[in-house]
Amino acid sequence: MSLIDLGLWRHPGDAVLGRVIPWFEDPLRFVQDPEQMTFASRSMDMVADDPGAGYFRQARGSNGATPLELPWLDVEQAVLIAITRNPGDDGALALDYRTDPSDPRVVGSDYWTDPDACRWRVVAPTFSAFVASCAAAMESERA
Repeated sequence: MSLIDLGLWRHPGDAVLGRVIPWFEDPLRFVQDPEQMTFASRSMDMVADDPGAGYFRQARGSNGATPLELPWLDVEQAVLIAITRNPGDDGALALDYRTDPSDPRVVGSDYWTDPDACRWRVVAPTFSAFVASCAAAMESERA
């Protein structure tokens, strides 16, 4: 939230994200404020509540007997921070609070490794590590 409040939550550029997340093929758009994050994250609720939507590997952890683990995303403990720029591509980056409520890991939807189902993969072990990786990639691009 502090990055948003300071006006620093900005897309670092496609080339930078390509260095930080080389396996993510679609261009992303960063969600700009908490209201947009809430709106974008509601799409996960619809998918999780659809019994035929296992392809997306999104579910409610509270409905299972055991905790959900990657490659599944627990929609009750995730917030979307970036979505694909092109409608219909369905890709996203999310904060995954299962690991740490104060510095959650960043995960991304991977539709390219297994075309039969989405796999949620770790982009960075923490949000602060993701920000640092983006900053380092931006710095190396300037050099």
